[in-house]
Amino acid sequence: MSESPAARLQKLFEGHRLTPTQRRIAHCMVRGAADVPFLSSVELAELAGVSQPSVTRFAVALGFDGYPALRRYLREVAPAERAETVDSDSYNSYQQAVEGEIENLRRLVAVLAEPGPVEEAGRLLAGSTPLPVLGLRAASSQARGFAYFAGKVHPDVRLLDEGGSMLADRIDAAVGSGASALLCFALPRHPREVVEALRYAREAGLTVVTVADSAFAPVAHHSDLLIPAPVGTGLAFDTACAPMLLGRVLLEAMADALPQAQARLEDFDAKAAARGLFVE
Repeated sequence: MSESPAARLQKLFEGHRLTPTQRRIAHCMVRGAADVPFLSSVELAELAGVSQPSVTRFAVALGFDGYPALRRYLREVAPAERAETVDSDSYNSYQQAVEGEIENLRRLVAVLAEPGPVEEAGRLLAGSTPLPVLGLRAASSQARGFAYFAGKVHPDVRLLDEGGSMLADRIDAAVGSGASALLCFALPRHPREVVEALRYAREAGLTVVTVADSAFAPVAHHSDLLIPAPVGTGLAFDTACAPMLLGRVLLEAMADALPQAQARLEDFDAKAAARGLFVE
């Protein structure tokens, strides 16, 4: 599978230490990868909500003489013309939101074309007992869903979905019980508490695996392995189909790395049947 424009842009930004404003520009460019090569610096600045000089400084930070040089480069690595899109005027706002999520899933497909990071994450999560799973506010449902299913194949999963002063205590308890890794779901708006918790977890010796909406999210500098999955912004509240699906992919990778995963699943099914837990 050939790389998408978004994936190529992602590689361009990797390895550069960007300021928060520059991360905002980068995130905006990845989201609109097909259109960015045709935008002026003023148009990109307006799209990202930054100043035009910020766009120029961003291009220089990437190693280009200025924005024109960056745009020429983008036109060389991006498709020669804009991809054909369905006429959005024929869709209502609800349909447009769904179309946006479909595009987010396509971007996730491009990310997963290289399975190495997911497989490495699976090994890290499988090797940590206990396994703390962190997700606050908007990301709490993602963390809870992962923890629910992970508990069927992993011997000790600890859900961290509430903030407060006890969060560090629970991280300490996990480390004291032998944890070696922590999985974090981080979605916008990013709570300061999550950033602080990841910093604390790494200082405590944990390897942090993060699912975030962007490789340039505030949690990026406090993650050892970050896999991006974009969120939809077409409705009043963000939608997170891609992060949820990526969580299930990580579950699969973790289960593949757990020798007793199948036996645990079969044991659960037998006990569930004996208890009449589910209605057939």
